[in-house]
Amino acid sequence: MRELNNIEEHILDRALYLMGKKKSCDISIRAIAKEANVNVGAINYYFRTKDEMVRLVKEFYIENTMTVLDILKSEEYGDEEKLLLAANEIMEYSLRFPGNMVIHAHSMKIAGEDATSGRIIRLSAEIGERLKQLLRNLITGDETSHNYKYLMFTSSINYPTEYEGIAEMDSTFLMQKEARMEYLKLLIRALQSV
Repeated sequence: MRELNNIEEHILDRALYLMGKKKSCDISIRAIAKEANVNVGAINYYFRTKDEMVRLVKEFYIENTMTVLDILKSEEYGDEEKLLLAANEIMEYSLRFPGNMVIHAHSMKIAGEDATSGRIIRLSAEIGERLKQLLRNLITGDETSHNYKYLMFTSSINYPTEYEGIAEMDSTFLMQKEARMEYLKLLIRALQSV
């Protein structure tokens, strides 16, 4: 996940956060300005229209999601390490930007008419296929059991970061990389033993 370098990226970061919080891409400019701690004029300066800002939020999403794909394509890591590192990156990104699922759902609706949304859907599909292949390499079973185990794996990554009641639970393991990695290792071991 890349770091924010300027005001424009900070605004995009906060817009993505608000989209997740409100479960919609339809966020007012005033709400974004307040969350980003800038005036409305700054948003109008950096983004000509709200649609342009949503497109740039999606580009920001793509850029950050490419980190996961880079891990999955890397020759530097073995299969289990790729799976662990990629899953950790997905969880960390989802915790930081709860708008991921909102952006993905919005992109699915308009992928046929919006090039950026189409790229998001293709990127997600490629990441999904690579994760499935890594699981096939690490876990024995037939195609049906692999599909179920893939569903269990992705649910175990996404649900804890998207579940609104997580604040009521002891969610400290989600906030620390070492603890997330232990959780993910246990998850893989559990799937290997089923």
